[in-house]
Amino acid sequence: MSHNNANDPRQPSAARPFKAPVVSPQDLPVDYSGFIAVVFGVAGVMFRYKLCSWLAIIFSVQSLANMRNMENDLKQISMGMMFAIMGLVTTYFGPPRPASRK
Repeated sequence: MSHNNANDPRQPSAARPFKAPVVSPQDLPVDYSGFIAVVFGVAGVMFRYKLCSWLAIIFSVQSLANMRNMENDLKQISMGMMFAIMGLVTTYFGPPRPASRK
């Protein structure tokens, strides 16, 4: 297979490197994993579900790994992580749930 540069319609002199457009922080898409982390964290604290608190930590770590906007995302991640930690502390170290009577 041979390349014939004479038949190539592209112009190397007109080539420019790609520059990504600048996007303002308000136009970035919503961080769903951070939002889900906050929801699971609140559910873990209020209902004392271990699974919700553990899921909140997992989603917080995922959101931290995919963080785009440092200021706004860090606030949401830290809030989700704090709710998750509070939920785990109250679940494992708090007073036991009262037994339901039949």
